[in-house]
Amino acid sequence: MASAAGTGVALLPLVSRCWFRHAIPLAVLLLLLLYVCAWSLQVLPGCRSGAQSCIPQGPPPAQVPRQSGPLEAPEWEEPQCAGPEGALGRVVGPFRASLHPEGDVALPQYLAGWRALVRFLTPLGSIFAFATSEASAKVMALEARVHGPEAAHYSSLAAMAAWERRAGLLERHGVAPRGPAGSSGSRTLLLLHRALRWSQLCLHRVATGTRGGPDAGAQCSDAYRTALAPHHPWLTRQAVRLAFLAFPGRGHWLELACPGAGEGEARAALARAAGTLGDVYNRTQGLLAKLDLLQLA
Repeated sequence: MASAAGTGVALLPLVSRCWFRHAIPLAVLLLLLLYVCAWSLQVLPGCRSGAQSCIPQGPPPAQVPRQSGPLEAPEWEEPQCAGPEGALGRVVGPFRASLHPEGDVALPQYLAGWRALVRFLTPLGSIFAFATSEASAKVMALEARVHGPEAAHYSSLAAMAAWERRAGLLERHGVAPRGPAGSSGSRTLLLLHRALRWSQLCLHRVATGTRGGPDAGAQCSDAYRTALAPHHPWLTRQAVRLAFLAFPGRGHWLELACPGAGEGEARAALARAAGTLGDVYNRTQGLLAKLDLLQLA
């Protein structure tokens, strides 16, 4: 009997760990389903039944500080895994190409960069699976405009904003569209723009985090609180908080960025990619502010 009891006690930690590992994704899924249902009924906290969707109140996003740029990596002028054939190279190339010399942002290249970024982030687990599915839907919505009947007006951010303002397609400040299909291209891009900042902050902090310091989950959770949480309702914030409990470690990030490479090279590649995303974010942020579009959502 004593042996059986001892075996039962020994199994408790294992059972607890197994339960906890499976409970996190289930809890996240349940919270996200509840959020979607509540959103469709328009009864999220702080909203009146039958009213327009809530628009979170808060300061507009600021530009990424310049120290968020790439780190110097004297060992590698250009990390091999950041080349055109690498996963990060496929992200960085289109985003770099989206930066017009005249100061605009080319939409086809910007969206191509986002598609590559989604492919890079999706294997990192449930938190990015949810975020990237949302981003993919927005990318597809914008691509429909870029390649649609009015394609001539959707070649760049500035051209799109000017056309949508003339055509009366922009949402009034503080008023959300009745559904995603009714969103202007400018509003859709603003939502992608905020998500890009989160991605940029995650990459930068994973690349530059010190041994013994906060782990990747803590750093990217803090990036979420900075970039996206102010724009999300309470239920979404709680779902994301739970998802970060199962966030992959720094080693998984580095292996995904540079398979088979040393830690130093992988960190350098991530930092350079984060620097490019920061350049695109800052360019877009400045244009959205100049065009008075930061309050569309």
